[in-house]
Amino acid sequence: CHRNRKGRLNMAVRGIRGATTCQTDEASILAATRELLTAILTANPSLSTADIASTWFTVTSDLQLVHPAKAAREMGWNNVPLMCASEIDVPGSLLQCVRVLIHWNTDLPQSAVKHIYLHEAAKLRPDLSHAD
Repeated sequence: CHRNRKGRLNMAVRGIRGATTCQTDEASILAATRELLTAILTANPSLSTADIASTWFTVTSDLQLVHPAKAAREMGWNNVPLMCASEIDVPGSLLQCVRVLIHWNTDLPQSAVKHIYLHEAAKLRPDLSHAD
């Protein structure tokens, strides 16, 4: 936290990145999203949904049967603003991929945030992934 010009405490917003891959059916998309969010919560034990400013999900063009946000809602993320979008369809990029960016209000430095990349998505950012 730091104080702004009016003396009020401001908390930093940190980004948590994650991604996973799954089959193209609705049940697999939702299950993979739940697995990813659960792994992010486990890796960042002080993360509470009450401290999440917003969450962005993207999916590749082959996973557009259901919004991944549905899985978050099913997990109780009812007060978190959620948004879903299509990932840019870049030739040669990873298919069957759900990505997430969580905006987290926290006092932790960005270097303490744990990012999670599961399954085939682990090869996207091995430098950031802390999934063991």
